[in-house]
Amino acid sequence: MIVVLAKDISPHDKDIVRSFLKDHGHDAREQAFGDDILLSSSGKAPIDIHELSLLPGIERVAAVSKPYELASRETKSEDSIVSVGPVKIGGARITVIAGPCAVESRQQIHEIAALVRESGAVILRGGAFKPRTSPYAFQGLGLKGLEYMKEAGEACGMPIVTEVISAESAVLMKDLTDMFQIGARNMQNFDLLRKIAALGKPVLLKRGPSATMEEWLLSAEYLLSGGTKDVVLCERGIRTFETYTRNTLDISAIPVVKGLSHLPVIVDPSHAIGIRSHVSPASLAAVAVGADGLAIEVHNDPDKALSDGPQSLYPEQFEKLMRDIEAFVPVVGKELMRLPKGRKKDGEGGVGKDSDAWSTAFSLVGEKIAFSGRSGAFAERALINAFGEETPRLPVQTFAGVFDAVLDGSALFGVIPIENSLAGSVHENYDLFLRYPDIAIVGEIKLRIVHCLMASEKTSIEQIKSVRSHPQGFAQCREFLDKHPDWNLEIWSTTADAVQSIAKAGDAALTVAAIASEAAAKAHKLKILKAGIENNPQNYTRFVIISRKQDGEKQFVPPALEGAEPDKASLVFSVKHEPGSLIRCLQILSGEGINLSKLESRPILGQPWNYMFYIDVSIPREKLIFERALQQLKTHSDNFHFLGAYRGA
Repeated sequence: MIVVLAKDISPHDKDIVRSFLKDHGHDAREQAFGDDILLSSSGKAPIDIHELSLLPGIERVAAVSKPYELASRETKSEDSIVSVGPVKIGGARITVIAGPCAVESRQQIHEIAALVRESGAVILRGGAFKPRTSPYAFQGLGLKGLEYMKEAGEACGMPIVTEVISAESAVLMKDLTDMFQIGARNMQNFDLLRKIAALGKPVLLKRGPSATMEEWLLSAEYLLSGGTKDVVLCERGIRTFETYTRNTLDISAIPVVKGLSHLPVIVDPSHAIGIRSHVSPASLAAVAVGADGLAIEVHNDPDKALSDGPQSLYPEQFEKLMRDIEAFVPVVGKELMRLPKGRKKDGEGGVGKDSDAWSTAFSLVGEKIAFSGRSGAFAERALINAFGEETPRLPVQTFAGVFDAVLDGSALFGVIPIENSLAGSVHENYDLFLRYPDIAIVGEIKLRIVHCLMASEKTSIEQIKSVRSHPQGFAQCREFLDKHPDWNLEIWSTTADAVQSIAKAGDAALTVAAIASEAAAKAHKLKILKAGIENNPQNYTRFVIISRKQDGEKQFVPPALEGAEPDKASLVFSVKHEPGSLIRCLQILSGEGINLSKLESRPILGQPWNYMFYIDVSIPREKLIFERALQQLKTHSDNFHFLGAYRGA
């Protein structure tokens, strides 16, 4: 049983709670768990939870049926997010950890760190102390290797994770690593777990080769109860009768453990498979079933590696895998975790600490991001994927309100939908860019849209008479709605507003349903009557991130894109009302070798039968070519507007 104490509980009230538990045959262990203070209580005697919950200073009581109380989802229903330096593990992002199995030399770890960082890894892994099956195998460079690794991590702006094999070495390693790794062989070394927990650093806990999921979670319980609040579970394959692979990747463990526990779960496909050519497909499979991240071994020369060369990816294989992951994650509604690129230090590869790579990752602390709608809106999910769960959010009622909030400084950025793969462009937002010339596009994100039909808990689908949603929601679910021609469709400003209206009405809305996201249903406690009602599962919405244009300064961009070269731009212009005027503009782009990815016309307000043309183009690597093309376009067009240059999704 878990007793969550009120944050302002007095010592006297805390003593009353302890005495109550003791009188009923229960012990009580106090534990700080995130922002909460918990009493973990256990005992064989029955106890009245309702009576306990009425005592002063108690926020809530959770009866936990699992032996791993603190790790259980019964104790904490929402997913935990673990911070390792500027990196978050868990939530809406996929975190990739990469590096060699072992640190072999200063030059080797610096080179690999720069390579994996450039490809998109955000945490550097590597072993300084290597417990090996054979006493004659390479055992690592010890503290000197860890010093090399720490140096490489700082040069590239990456936190590091390394394995700890003894309580004695842990004390020496504490100031050199950002995260401890408990290896598979030590998963049930309970004395080591207690000592590591007392140090309070984040811990990556690998599953033992023959451990059950419950044993794995009980090891996590040792860490949580011992003082650390940041634990990440790592599935790295279990020992079975199979001999073709190094271990057997228990892919089923990921969704099962995530259902049992709130802790983030990542996968180490390198140790699970042990065969280089199979690491990439196993990585994508892990992401598909819900893993929060990956830990992948990469070596600059695997054939000469002193440890685990056959399972280590070549740098070019890792680069391709990262591109594949980036393309795939929108399918599961997530985004790839990134760090700012920053500037290179003189004489070093990668990104140095003096580039502010660490600080810019948290530069949004206290700053709000605006979106249109309420809790559970698709725009909010896009915002979370782009900026993280902890980012302060400013919900506004309209798309124009997002522009207003950014313009007047109420929000640093805004997130708005611009185009849907099924319903087409959100024309209102394209037009808003002309009304707000001081606003620029600084980024974009692609989000998979899964629509659900939802209503009150007491409502069945047969009772429905009317459905509420945004026009885009209706358009994207037209085939489903056509099967119910008797339903009255009510247009609302956002899908989240439609959901809230039903929740507020209570029993007065028993014949009303809404079309919105699963998150909106959870936020407003509605029942999902049918999920996945969109016309096509290939339903994506492109959201753009907007910011106020900077006068005479570099445009401010989201932290994750800091230092990244823009590869896409959006433009608006009109042309003279004469034959060939549009063709001449397009020929400018073609002549400079610039790819046109979108062309759409919109009527000019107050000028019937005259049109503005909205285009998206790729920015070539040679920036002078792009600048030359823009100058020519301005000459051959009217009302030219540059909406922004940004990194495409």
